[in-house]
Amino acid sequence: MVMRLNLDCNACCKKLKRNLLKMKEVETYLIEKEDNTVSVCGRGVPADVAIKIRRRMKRRVQILEIQDMGNVNEHHVEQITPQHPPENATMQHMHN
Repeated sequence: MVMRLNLDCNACCKKLKRNLLKMKEVETYLIEKEDNTVSVCGRGVPADVAIKIRRRMKRRVQILEIQDMGNVNEHHVEQITPQHPPENATMQHMHN
């Protein structure tokens, strides 16, 4: 899922990162500060994730894109990486 929210300073990015790390349903995420977007992968309902972020960040969250990964084999996960990632993008993988 790709969401847009206002990330106008580094403190906002750190606060978003902390909140994403606390969410059980989020497995990986990518924060792009210049584009004010956050890409999130996980096993939660996209609307619920967006609502939690909106409440914790106290900012408006707009869902731009939702990709359904319904029939993914749990042992085989294919990860698509951009050819030229932005310089200021932060990618985190969480392990449970």
